[in-house]
Amino acid sequence: MTSPVGTGPYRSQQPPPPSGPPAWDGPPPGDPNRARPNIADQVKALSSRLSIRWRLTITYGAMFFAAGALLMFVMYSLVGWAIKDAWPPLGDVEPYIQDFWNSKRLESIEVAQTYVLQRSLMALLGVGILALILGYVVADRALRPVMQMTATARRLSDTSLAHERIDLQGPDDELKELADTFDAMLTRLNSAFDAQRRFVGNASHELRTPLAINRTVLEVALSDPEASEDLKVLGRTLLGTNARHERLIEGLLLLARSERDLSVRKSVDVQDVVKTAVDQLAPFAAEEGVDVEYDLHPAQATGDPVLLERCVSNLVENAIKYNNGSGGKVWVRSGIVDGASVVQVANTGILVPAYEVDALFEPFRRLHADRIESAKGAGLGLSIVRAIVRAHGGTVTAVPRDGGGLVVTVRLPGSAPATTPSAR
Repeated sequence: MTSPVGTGPYRSQQPPPPSGPPAWDGPPPGDPNRARPNIADQVKALSSRLSIRWRLTITYGAMFFAAGALLMFVMYSLVGWAIKDAWPPLGDVEPYIQDFWNSKRLESIEVAQTYVLQRSLMALLGVGILALILGYVVADRALRPVMQMTATARRLSDTSLAHERIDLQGPDDELKELADTFDAMLTRLNSAFDAQRRFVGNASHELRTPLAINRTVLEVALSDPEASEDLKVLGRTLLGTNARHERLIEGLLLLARSERDLSVRKSVDVQDVVKTAVDQLAPFAAEEGVDVEYDLHPAQATGDPVLLERCVSNLVENAIKYNNGSGGKVWVRSGIVDGASVVQVANTGILVPAYEVDALFEPFRRLHADRIESAKGAGLGLSIVRAIVRAHGGTVTAVPRDGGGLVVTVRLPGSAPATTPSAR
């Protein structure tokens, strides 16, 4: 981390490095039986690697050179015809004089055509180079609306669909029609996203009330001193099931909220957020027998402090929950890396295959058990983390850790540092 000021019991140590299975990054092994590609295949492969701008430029240049060559052929022929038609006749003269006169005519035609051909080739070469340059400029100008659409598509996310469109101005041509079609598609996508979020939010709200009623009824029944032991066992089981359903509903509510555009944007020190989350989960870590070590440095970000705290809490809680049990470890650190505010959480645990990591960020997904063995949680923790990070314009990545467990790294766009002193 770049800041020399930090907090935590292992500030002088290096946390476990992110690592994963070795990847083959060299050239593919050669096949001695594979036939070498011919020239036509090589040309086709080369053309497929050229950008559309260069392909348009080469097309413009080839068309210009073809038109220039045709014009040269026409001029070459016209010069010969013009000299032949304009050559004065001698009338009635001796045959040897007539032959001499005709030979001079042919010689003049040949000299004139050679002169025109040489000068035309030089002119075609010079103007051809200029045509290639102008072709590149014209291709760039013609592709500018496409570049604008590409840039807009890259900027778009599910949180900016409501207020950002291409809105291409100009004549009603093919590019304008493509841009309008793309804008209409964005509008439909935004409506679909909004309908989905409203459905999740409304359904979650509607489900909270009966669950709260069930919990109250069960607690009243368990508090009755005359209740039988079988009834108490059944009540405690139903209370546990009801509590899991309540956690699921709360997770759905938070997921729906975090996928919307941020309503609160303020400067926040990620160090304070991480420290608060670690302190809140310290009793849970002690109960599970997991040792949490942290190395925290100041890192300013802009966003919703409540959502950011929930994001870090989910990471730390998952790191504690899916650990080796008694004797397990969790490492947490924060700081500035390459201008971005970074939070990294690593833990010991079971070996995680690299191909399973991305699936863990999907809702209701767990390692080796999608909806089975779900007593530890609802399977929404990492989904909520990803939704919150995306809403803040950041990225979250996870890689397997050597020896088991995961290393999860959250990167948020940095902001100007605050004037308040950092925690020590």
